[in-house]
Amino acid sequence: MKKTIIVVDDQSDLRLSAKFILENYGFNVIEADSPQQALEMVAEQSVDLMLLDMNFQYDTTSGQEGLQMLKTLQTKNYQFPVIVMTAWSTVEIAVEAIKLGAKDFIEKPWKNQRLVRIIEQQFQLGSVQKENQRLKAQRPSNEITMLGNSAAMQLLLKQAEKLAITDTPILITGENGTGKSMLASYIHQHSARHNESYVTVNMGAIPETLFESELFGHTKGAFTDAKKDRMGRFEAAEGGSLFLDEIGTIPMNLQPKLLRVLESGEFEPVGSSKTLQAKVRLIAASNIDFQQAIADGDFRQDLYYRINTIVLEIPPLRQRTEDILPLAEHFLSEKSTKYHKTGLVLSEQAKKALSSYDWPGNIRELSHVIERAVLLSDNNEIEITGLTDKVLGNNGEMPFMTIDEAEQTLIKQALQKTQGRVVEAGELLGLGKNAIYRRLEKYQIDSKG
Repeated sequence: MKKTIIVVDDQSDLRLSAKFILENYGFNVIEADSPQQALEMVAEQSVDLMLLDMNFQYDTTSGQEGLQMLKTLQTKNYQFPVIVMTAWSTVEIAVEAIKLGAKDFIEKPWKNQRLVRIIEQQFQLGSVQKENQRLKAQRPSNEITMLGNSAAMQLLLKQAEKLAITDTPILITGENGTGKSMLASYIHQHSARHNESYVTVNMGAIPETLFESELFGHTKGAFTDAKKDRMGRFEAAEGGSLFLDEIGTIPMNLQPKLLRVLESGEFEPVGSSKTLQAKVRLIAASNIDFQQAIADGDFRQDLYYRINTIVLEIPPLRQRTEDILPLAEHFLSEKSTKYHKTGLVLSEQAKKALSSYDWPGNIRELSHVIERAVLLSDNNEIEITGLTDKVLGNNGEMPFMTIDEAEQTLIKQALQKTQGRVVEAGELLGLGKNAIYRRLEKYQIDSKG
């Protein structure tokens, strides 16, 4: 969409000249002959930039009317950039205008190319600032809670908290789904940089052709699709933490580019000769066997040494079975809130099945299983039948249980199928009326759920 510029000047010939020039460069131009008219116009329609004269009818040289307009724009909290212009420029007026929020200053009569260049620079700067805000918005909005009652997780979290206050690069390893990204967020939130940017990058999702642009940014025109300046992730994370997830997937030919910035702390955006500093805290994560990757020629040893000053390995869920049920309860509460289902609990049989499963997909798989069970639940208790076939066994079989536990499970299933009609449930199980009621009393099962 065309950018709209409002030209505010009491000289009609100057407004016409500006309109002719700027429309020739693809901008939409509207005119106002006074600050009052300009305020009325910007209140009624969207404006992307204002060209503001500093002197109107009050006098001819002080710039006071323009300065008052800038104060008014600040009061009304207008967000568009303002470029001020005057034929009687002085350093004092320029400084005062900038203090009051003006983005630049141009003297009349202007040179057409300079005027257009100043305006385009403001729009490019605005795009970069928006991109910066978007990237900074990736920081975790809520406190990350790392659940773990096991000795292994308690030790890991103590190490993470101790290391968080340093700026030492940290490499987090572990199988898929163990919570590497959660631990990275946890480290950032316990660091001295917790109020600064937290920028994450999935290295495995970046095409090779966009690697440098994504990490280091680019300037307008640096390549065919570079229609505007773009801030890279290193610059966006300035002063904060940069999390490079799946770092082991970086192609060998691109690894020297990352190594250079980690060694020197310097980089250049694509298409720019300006060297920038990378003042960030690096956290990386991967599930690959780095020693094997180095031996196979798939990962540089010197890059590995740069990222692995400290290695934190998250153990798989099957090695810390005491964490399964606390995590399941956490996800049950989380998903119940998400889907507006209150009072849900796990049945004893469901708990036993969850604890018996080896969880090859780790925490991520557990979260998905609980979410599915919440979505499919018809009453307040999550039964074993609400779990996936994988959790129940390779053939959809229930895990080993006592006769009493099996009988309770079957009765609850039958009641669920008959919507609480006891006699019908008994018939499904081959039990008479008295037999089914005796079992309900024995196991203290509520037929209404």
